[in-house]
Amino acid sequence: MKELVVISGKGGTGKTSLVACFAALAGEVVLADCDVDAADLHLLLAPETKERMDFYAGKRAFIRQEDCISCGSCLSRCRFEAVKMEGSGAGEARFRIDSISCEGCGLCAYFCPQHAVELVDRKAGEWYLSETRFGPLVHARLAVGEGNSGKLVTQVKNRARGIARERGLEWLIVDGSPGIGCPVIASLAGADLVLIVTEPSLSARHDLERVTELARHFRTPAAGLINRFDINESIGDDIRRWCEDNGIPVMGAVPYDRRFTEAQVRRLSLIECCGGKAAQAVRSAWEAVANHLRRTEGESVRI
Repeated sequence: MKELVVISGKGGTGKTSLVACFAALAGEVVLADCDVDAADLHLLLAPETKERMDFYAGKRAFIRQEDCISCGSCLSRCRFEAVKMEGSGAGEARFRIDSISCEGCGLCAYFCPQHAVELVDRKAGEWYLSETRFGPLVHARLAVGEGNSGKLVTQVKNRARGIARERGLEWLIVDGSPGIGCPVIASLAGADLVLIVTEPSLSARHDLERVTELARHFRTPAAGLINRFDINESIGDDIRRWCEDNGIPVMGAVPYDRRFTEAQVRRLSLIECCGGKAAQAVRSAWEAVANHLRRTEGESVRI
């Protein structure tokens, strides 16, 4: 099994659209959408959900009312204003925990004289196993305002790897998050190649350098792909030279094409519904990526 992780230094570079195209070209493949904060690969693949699992991360406090003596110890000590008081009067007030404000630090539980406060597991989202026209897709949804997205990414990737091994499939293609945060770091772990999608703009150039440095830090092999390269060919050429100077092979350059959007509206990849130069460039890029991975299989080369 070969694991390809597709990421970008900034959002909006076309990363997910390219992953859908790669899935169409690779044949039966295992897909993992690790952009758990804003997953959208399922919008192009129309998956049928087979399994749904809860994701728990962190703790939150809970007050057992039958044991509470309304002393107010929790209210006076909470620094996150998560303890709410209803009513008034010594021994008559009722206290409860606002689960959104609670950080799960446990201070209220530690100082409660009646041990009426306990920490319970916090549901932070869900993750799914679905079937698509290209093969299984593991994806997730992080609840609003929740953290630990790196932990959720790890769960998604581990499940996808297990399916790939069980079914004996050659490819695991991961749609990673933009940026350089915890979800991206978790996405990179164990990858055979990280493909960094960029575009010809100054902000994308800057973010390309940051995410390349991240891959270098974790010793993950990296390659580049320039999307919409013809909207500013001067910057596109500059990005290509920078990649070459820094040992980052460029797998391809895809021209701007409105048919990407037309395909999205139809919940299809560009490869499935449209021809043209962009589709051909994507095909060439996939062939370059696949050949690169097969050629370097078993090697320990790192950037």
